[in-house]
Amino acid sequence: MTPLNKSSVREFVLTGITNDLHLQHILFLLFLLIYLISLISNTSIMVTILIINDLHSPMYYFLSNLSFSDLCYSTVISPKMLFDFFLEKKLISFIGCVLQLYFFAVFASTECYILSTMAYDRYVAICHPLLYVLIMNGRKCVILTLIIYIGGLCTASIHTSCTFILPFCGPNVINHFYCDIPPLMELSCADTFMSKTIIFGVVLCLGLFSVIVVLASYIYIFFTILTIHSSEGRHKAFSTCSSHLLCVALFYGTVFFMYLRPASKYSVTQDKIVSVFYTMIIPMMNPIIYCLRNKEVKEAIKSCIRS
Repeated sequence: MTPLNKSSVREFVLTGITNDLHLQHILFLLFLLIYLISLISNTSIMVTILIINDLHSPMYYFLSNLSFSDLCYSTVISPKMLFDFFLEKKLISFIGCVLQLYFFAVFASTECYILSTMAYDRYVAICHPLLYVLIMNGRKCVILTLIIYIGGLCTASIHTSCTFILPFCGPNVINHFYCDIPPLMELSCADTFMSKTIIFGVVLCLGLFSVIVVLASYIYIFFTILTIHSSEGRHKAFSTCSSHLLCVALFYGTVFFMYLRPASKYSVTQDKIVSVFYTMIIPMMNPIIYCLRNKEVKEAIKSCIRS
């Protein structure tokens, strides 16, 4: 990591979302509300799954990990962004920027792997129901969880190293509301081609692997559901998958748009809007989607509230 010492920049200046003071006040209240909803809803799901015995199954175990990941990667970005609304000069130290990017990448990558693991869990539950308890036993769930988080740590290490191994010796204004890879690359005073290629390759390979797991799982699930004669059984099978599919579409769609588009298509304004969507909106929507579309979760939360 010696190249880090070649950087003369000791702090960065974030431009934030907008310079319009009136709009800043409106956005602060809106984003504060979104973050609080995300905080309360994700915490509620984790606590509910922890204390309700009926939800102690692999499906809800991975759902609680999804809520934890949502909560963490939203918290890495949102409090700093909300605080910066009151500052004329939005500063972040060099080390602070490294840590923000690293932990955001950890939990965003973890979310990607959790979603593909949840697809595999639904595949086993629907296509091999008699073997479900045997295949998705406690030991295997723990091993899968360890692989997910180790994978998130490794992916984040590659992204962060490829970004901050570059020297930053001049401009220090990040045209964004947090430390993200594309605007940081623009500030480097060295050739960024190799770093961009490595990051693109990692996102493409791991992203495609996750997508293939999801697609393969749901292709098998779809054909299995077609063989179910009972309409009630088909409806139940579809309902357990629809929430997960919606979360997958939201997350993968925005991440691939952000990091797999050509550099020529990069737009700062567009980038900020999409970043708000997947750093704040998705962590708020995931628990709401699961609560609205999952009868067991709704009943469990109602039971917790009553008790």
